[in-house]
Amino acid sequence: MYRRILCASHGTPGAQAAEDQALHLCEADGLLYHLFVVPDFWKSMMGDDWLNNGVTRDRYGRYLENQLSEEAAQVVESLKARAEARNLRFRSEIKLGKPADCLLAASRREPFDLVVMGAPRPKGVPGLRARMVLNDLIPRLTVPLLIVPHPAS
Repeated sequence: MYRRILCASHGTPGAQAAEDQALHLCEADGLLYHLFVVPDFWKSMMGDDWLNNGVTRDRYGRYLENQLSEEAAQVVESLKARAEARNLRFRSEIKLGKPADCLLAASRREPFDLVVMGAPRPKGVPGLRARMVLNDLIPRLTVPLLIVPHPAS
């Protein structure tokens, strides 16, 4: 059992498997720190091919940000309820950026015992490919890392 776990998840089935494992491994009254990263590639969706003026582009940008915020809030609230049901302390952080960089920064802010995240989605499983670049993460991470297998594996 671990006292302080950093769990990187974002609501996909693989991330939910990581959440389940983090909840299972965190001891009673331990801390589950949830990191939700919105990959920064979404900004490329702001192309101006059909957004023919600044007002429309800004309105669309706000719409995207609101959608992402609502989805993140749902994931955070669901995990918070599950953590509190297991008598765990819970904190969450939502970041925009490169997933590996955000996870490294979060792992250095507090003395975590373990980092938990889901494995990349298997080929053929539909969904967005916004995965963590493990080659960037593993050599720089100073906390033990548990990569939980995807449920479709």
